[in-house]
Amino acid sequence: MQINDLYTPCLIIDKNKLKTNINRMREKAKKLNVIFRPHVKTAKSIPVALLCGGDAIGPITVSTLREAEYFADAGFTDIIYAVSIIPEKLTRAKAIIDGGADLKFIIDNADIARKISEFGIKNNFIFKILIEVDVDMHRAGLSADAPELLNVARALHEGAGTELCGVLTHAGESYDCYSKAELMNAAEDERASITLAAQNIRSAGMPCDIISCGSTPTATFANDLSGVTELRAGVFVFQDAFQAGLGCCSNDDIALSVLCTVISHKNNQDRIITDAGGVALSKDQSTRGTDFDCGYGLVADVNGKILDNLFVTSANQEHGIITTKDGSEFDFSAYPIGTQLRILPNHSCMTAAAYNEYNVIDGSSEIVETWQRCNGW
Repeated sequence: MQINDLYTPCLIIDKNKLKTNINRMREKAKKLNVIFRPHVKTAKSIPVALLCGGDAIGPITVSTLREAEYFADAGFTDIIYAVSIIPEKLTRAKAIIDGGADLKFIIDNADIARKISEFGIKNNFIFKILIEVDVDMHRAGLSADAPELLNVARALHEGAGTELCGVLTHAGESYDCYSKAELMNAAEDERASITLAAQNIRSAGMPCDIISCGSTPTATFANDLSGVTELRAGVFVFQDAFQAGLGCCSNDDIALSVLCTVISHKNNQDRIITDAGGVALSKDQSTRGTDFDCGYGLVADVNGKILDNLFVTSANQEHGIITTKDGSEFDFSAYPIGTQLRILPNHSCMTAAAYNEYNVIDGSSEIVETWQRCNGW
């Protein structure tokens, strides 16, 4: 099957770019002497996760219990569920562990720690837990020097149904950095804060074996991870226009695209319309307001060559509207109705979420494989 045989909209993975992106991050983790624990929430696909492990099953991070089930069923055992667990989800989570997975959770609340322990005691079970640390006021978690951090650690350590395994963070501030120096500083801030949290827990007489950090920007720009045990990152596998804008990659490194078809010409408005709208592309506009604003995605031809003066200006549910960036007159003759284009997304994780499979190419227009992915929660 060739690309032009595909029903649009659909996803295309350039396998060569994917493998290059993965190998680059694997080498970075090796250079920094840390365990590589990729976040599989981006691709949610077993073949991609296996490539991340060097064609083997390795440690992974997930963001949903559905992902944990999917990967555990495929033989992945070393899994961290990196979203705060709540007691209502423990029965389902325990079933994954009972199936053979070493599934660990994160929390940031002492009362929840005690409730998890109570559940564990009732079920003659010990849950492995990490504490989420907030290194930049970006999301959930506790500050490294907050008294609450030790309260949670103590509740986990003393609870008969819980085991304190370590600390974990995600440097969300890195997504607001727009220079190499800022990104390097964010990486060091992340390292310093998470290792301080671990030091404070150990100084209070409790264990802290796992010290887990990472985001694609900080993983890319970190020069030193002393005191850290493992590195996590997710979107690096595909990259996207936002990561390219940050300097984590180039636009030519983006391995994921949405194949679409031109379905209408609006001659009086100098725009063309494709069948990839807000559902197919996602309405993530993370590049908005930056000097690398890509609208709803960069436009490439069917072979993946970026068309520099075009971008997806707006997106209705099933209509993607493409105009020239500089406002110049549109050359409709170059894109007759029926022309296939490929859109490089702003945020690969969000775009891929609308699909159940990937069409894989490997240096040509031939579809060499079809890879399934899991969805939902």
